[in-house]
Amino acid sequence: MRPLPPGARPARHVLRSLGRRIGGYMRSAPGTYLWLAALFVTTIAMHHMSPEFEADFLRQRSTNIHELSTNPRRVLIASAFWIDGGTWLSYAVLYSVFHAQAERWLGTARWLVVAFGTHVAATFISEGALLWAIRHGHAPQSAVNTLDVGVSYALAGVIAVLTYRIAYPYRFLYLLGVLVIYGAPLVSGRTFTDLGHFASVLVGLAWYPLTRGQGGPPWNPADSVHTVVHRLRRKPGSSATP
Repeated sequence: MRPLPPGARPARHVLRSLGRRIGGYMRSAPGTYLWLAALFVTTIAMHHMSPEFEADFLRQRSTNIHELSTNPRRVLIASAFWIDGGTWLSYAVLYSVFHAQAERWLGTARWLVVAFGTHVAATFISEGALLWAIRHGHAPQSAVNTLDVGVSYALAGVIAVLTYRIAYPYRFLYLLGVLVIYGAPLVSGRTFTDLGHFASVLVGLAWYPLTRGQGGPPWNPADSVHTVVHRLRRKPGSSATP
């Protein structure tokens, strides 16, 4: 067996260290990963449903106008545990990048207020707009049963509130990107879900008072890049500190 270069660690040690880091990251955002676990279970359940049963099942848990008018509390909670479109793995990545960071920064309680509060507010804004469209003849009456489940409104709100976690001037670049990503579909598509997503961004930005004094100084991307570059330039076995 070829000896390892000076300062190199066996693969099992690297994997063990990586596993500890991932585990520590997940433990630091328990709400995010419990939510992801619930979504994993419901996604598996959906894969065992027939298309006809799935459509009816989700419609009963949808925050559409009909369900909101009969049992709003139940559907507002239930709709946040089902994925309509996309894959669980893609949401696992998005939750780890955005929800987990927000929870680590704000704490579980404040993060949950932002996520669920945005979900509720954006739902009523988008469904209220759809109800107006129905009453004025711009949408069919059948739209009261339009399927509307999923976790995207809460995600958009959390992505928006993370604006306040970023240092100037990068904060403005991040905010511009968020507004373009969620605003472009609203301009081109003008659906009630496009409105709901853009409303989620505005509601997320409105949670600024909850972010004051949380998590220490803002994150500076330039400092992070400098740290990564410095570590990559270090020679194996170097005792220099980063």
